[in-house]
Amino acid sequence: MSMLKIFLIFVSPIQTALSTLMRQLYSVLLLLVLLLTTTLFKNDAFSQAGSNDPTFNPSDIGFGFGDGVNGSIHTTAIQSDGKIIIAGTFTSYDGTERKSIARLNSDGSLDNGFNPGSGVTGISIIKTCALQSDGKIIIGGDFTFYNGVARNYIALLNSDGSLDLNFDPGTGA
Repeated sequence: MSMLKIFLIFVSPIQTALSTLMRQLYSVLLLLVLLLTTTLFKNDAFSQAGSNDPTFNPSDIGFGFGDGVNGSIHTTAIQSDGKIIIAGTFTSYDGTERKSIARLNSDGSLDNGFNPGSGVTGISIIKTCALQSDGKIIIGGDFTFYNGVARNYIALLNSDGSLDLNFDPGTGA
């Protein structure tokens, strides 16, 4: 017998065994990955529990819901200090007049340091808001005035809720 035939006789079963072992290891590894992924997401390892925070909005009038807004919130933004901008179609928050925009403290109470004055008028819907790095707030929606000044559909607010008069979009978006 030639040396090549002898070599192939010994190598072929080893190659088959290694190939079978690799397929089995791959199957076990795949099973472990699936099991780990399923376990992590089933146990909410990457999500919050979703339970209600009873310390948020302490001005609750006794029904467990808090007064909050008297309309709808369409958009929110969280500032770096933890305060929350809310905007939408409402005229008050916890009984205090706030026309379509308000800022809340991290506990849900109204931040009186943010005063939008008469807020938006016209159709009076703020649909979106964004925070700039300088603390100013861009709002957009269906409105024609902000605090009595013509601003069609877009406005820039100072961090205290007042209109930034340096930003004038003209006829709007």
